[in-house]
Amino acid sequence: MWRLKVGDGGNDPYIYSMNNFVGRQIWEFDPNAGTPEERVEVERLRQNFINKRHKENSFLSADLLWRLQFLREKKFKQSIPQEKVEDGEEISYEKASNAMRRGAYFLAAIQASDGHWPSETSGPLFYMCPMLICIYVMGIMDTILSPEHKKEMLRYIYNHQNEDGGWGLHVGGHSNMFCTTFNYISLRLLGEGPEVEQLFRSRNWIRHRGGVTSIPSWGKTWLSILNVFDWSGSNPMPPEYWMLPTWLPIHPLNMMCYTRITYMPMSYLYGKRFQAPLTSFILQLRDELHTQPYCQINWKKARHMCAMEDLYFPHPFVQDLLWDTLYLLTEPLLTRWPFNKLIRQKALNETMRHIHYEDENSRYITIGCVEKVRNNPSGDYKSMFRYMSKGSWTFSDCDHGWQLSDCTAENLKCCLLLSLLPPEIVGKKMEPERFYDAVNVILNLQSKNGGIPAWEPASSYYWMEVYEKYLPST
Repeated sequence: MWRLKVGDGGNDPYIYSMNNFVGRQIWEFDPNAGTPEERVEVERLRQNFINKRHKENSFLSADLLWRLQFLREKKFKQSIPQEKVEDGEEISYEKASNAMRRGAYFLAAIQASDGHWPSETSGPLFYMCPMLICIYVMGIMDTILSPEHKKEMLRYIYNHQNEDGGWGLHVGGHSNMFCTTFNYISLRLLGEGPEVEQLFRSRNWIRHRGGVTSIPSWGKTWLSILNVFDWSGSNPMPPEYWMLPTWLPIHPLNMMCYTRITYMPMSYLYGKRFQAPLTSFILQLRDELHTQPYCQINWKKARHMCAMEDLYFPHPFVQDLLWDTLYLLTEPLLTRWPFNKLIRQKALNETMRHIHYEDENSRYITIGCVEKVRNNPSGDYKSMFRYMSKGSWTFSDCDHGWQLSDCTAENLKCCLLLSLLPPEIVGKKMEPERFYDAVNVILNLQSKNGGIPAWEPASSYYWMEVYEKYLPST
């Protein structure tokens, strides 16, 4: 039976924390855990989710498994009766107070021992596949994942398959090529055979739309790494951009931080043209996911292909023109001697320097994970295109390290309210300097137009947005 542990590093020497793992959640499987009644209840909750998944559009788990664990550990019994208000009835102060007390009593019962409230990071359905591709390529699948881990990963993927056989960008989304392909590959990497009924339906969904050549660029990158796609079928992602002057509009500095951090490793892998060794399993995937023989695919044409379900915004003409210029003129030069040594290798080294910096400053959590940040990023953080973070709050815990204006504002407001309450109830008040630091980081995140973005001040140019808006699309 799976049990949720909080504030625990798992005795792993490679995992470290700046705040004793406060807010960290890990699931551990204990074959001896739980009473027979608890096991029956867990299976009932699982089956109930499956039954309601499509009938009631109930996409989220509601965290019922860990709530069941916490409530039983604390021997919780709701002693405050539920208040009911009839239609047209005026809500009294007493009923409102009782309802609030009832809710607060329940919230206190599901609070973790380190003070936070656990929650599933539910939604996106494209996180698992890249991890599985990486550990498959490294040959450590069975070392990293136990049979119980694989079992639960399979359960999760199957639970969120749509009725048409595909998977959406998130648990409630319509099927698209990106996530349908990713989850199909995940199932195959986890040991499922192509004859399984759910895989048969998802494979039909993919092939009826022309196969995976129309997967978006992020998918093309990961399929190229797995050797199910050819790098020549991807539009260029040159690592040389990291060496450009920062005043150029196309420098990664001017990208949104999420885009920049995603582009960083993608540009490195593109520059290296890394691919997994060809195996019989890879050859099977090629046959399953493509609608024509692999050797006959027009990779040059595949670069601009994108499934209708995935095309949220058509490519502007100038974007395709830039890609074609890089593909036809720049890349052939940078991949040949002496430019592959003089320029490409230098760009790869610079890109890897940025990757290491981001990993080390986020304790290897990176921006994707979502307490207080007491210091700015280490070293010359401005040269790494990072922004001041001292005084801010992140999404979840101190180790993450990326400042957010809204999280900072919300937590600042909470601390100001707590400062008005007696210390014997809420504990020691926060030092005034910390309030000043929080206000300072919010003000410094403000952009020139007066708006306050989530992560960092806008660094791109307004004319680029206007220019893109009125360009003809392909």
